[in-house]
Formats: sequence, structure tokens, C-alpha cells
Amino acid sequence: MEFIESLILGVIQGLTEFLPVSSSGHLEIAKYFLNDASISEKSMLFTVLLHFGTALSTLLVFWKDVRDIFKGLFKGSKQEFNFALKIVISMIPAAIVGVLFDDLIDSLFNGKILLVAIMLIFTGIFLFIADRAKSTNKEVSWTDALLIGIAQMIAILPGISRSGATISTSVLLGIDRYKAARFSFLMVVPLIFGKIAKDLLSDEFSVSREVGIELFVGFVAAFLTGIVACKWMIALVKKSQLKYFAYYCFAVSIVVSIIVVSMNK
Repeated sequence: MEFIESLILGVIQGLTEFLPVSSSGHLEIAKYFLNDASISEKSMLFTVLLHFGTALSTLLVFWKDVRDIFKGLFKGSKQEFNFALKIVISMIPAAIVGVLFDDLIDSLFNGKILLVAIMLIFTGIFLFIADRAKSTNKEVSWTDALLIGIAQMIAILPGISRSGATISTSVLLGIDRYKAARFSFLMVVPLIFGKIAKDLLSDEFSVSREVGIELFVGFVAAFLTGIVACKWMIALVKKSQLKYFAYYCFAVSIVVSIIVVSMNK
């Protein structure tokens, strides 16, 4: 894997983790067209590290919210305790699937570009429908947290946008758009740190120094671009502009499908 490829993939992850167009799908498309065998060998490791970079950018953007949550927990605030517990509830579906079907999930991140193209269509449809929902001031309820968690579980599939699925589900449930984005971005952070911890314990990060430097380049790129994309996405959600990302998903799906089919003839 070359430095420039690591940089490209890092930028793609940083932008698409928060924009509702599927970061995992775009990473798989990029890896496919870069056609670098070393990328495939470290595919899941690299993907996890890039997600780790965007998780840190989430913490930076929402550091006041995270600080208030911890302060509230230490002070025994019922409101902050309930919010933290809702985050935990939202994690359960994806955590269960991740533990029980880890190998199957890994196999989906191995050049299955047509699957990505198909899933992008579903992402686009979901975004288009959600963009038409009315804005409210509703908070995330206990039931909402579980339903949003199920949406996050489905978004494990490459091509299904995690932020798109969770924010769209939240908006369709009538949740305030800013609160929907805030909950969506914060709920994935514990899962990413959990995945990192799991891989550390299983020696998944035993890589050479050269590869490690390249992974670090991608990580930094994802972190920096993630900060910009996170702030941008919050503004877009407030303005109800999800439909434009739906059109983008449709276009990418069609173009990628045509290219891949023609290349395999």
C-alpha cells in the first residue's frame, strides 16, 4: 500500500463517515479501483483504523456534549444517565451481530462491489424518504434508541450508510434533526473503541513498521477530514438536504455497476 493510497482512503473515510453515502461502501469501491493486493490483506484492519480516526473526530466536535454527559454521570444527573443508557441500548443490535457473525461480516469487505452498488440504492431511497419528514423537537425515547440501533446494525453492510440509516430512522421517528445527528454520531463511538480493543486482544494489529506508517497516514487523514465533514453534516441535516445525497448514491451505484460489469466481460 502506497502512502498516496493511504491518504486517499483516509480522506474518503473522513468525508463519507459523516456524510450519508456509506464510508464502508466508498472504501470498498476505492480499494477495488486502486487494485492493490496489500490493501486487501489489511482491509479490515485499515477500515477499523480509519473508523477510529473518525471516532476521535466525533469526540472532538462533540467534546462539550461528551464532557457534560460524564459530568452528569458523576453528579448523578438522571437526564445524562438516561442519555448514556440510550446510547448503550442503541449499541446492542450491532454488537450482537458483530460478535456472532464477525467472520461473515469480514467476508463482505472483500471486493464485493456489486453488493455495494445495490446497497447504495437502498441508502438513497431511505434518504429520499427521510428528507420529506417534518421537523419536530422530539427527544430520543427508549424505543427510538433500540430502533435506531437496529438501523445501525443493518448499516454494517457495505453500501448502507451508517449515518444515513441512523439519522434517517431518527428523523422518520419524529426526532429533532440536530438531536438525531448528535445521537447518531455519538452512538457509534463506543462500538468503534470496542472493535479496536477486540482486535488488539487478538493481535490483529501486529503489522510491520512500514505498513504501520502507511496506516497512520490514513488514520490522520480520516481524523482531520472527519472534523470538517461532521460539522458540515450537522448543518446539512438541519437544512433538510438529504435528498441530494440520495441522488449521489443513485449515481454512484449506476456508474460503478456499469464499470464493473463492463470490466468483467
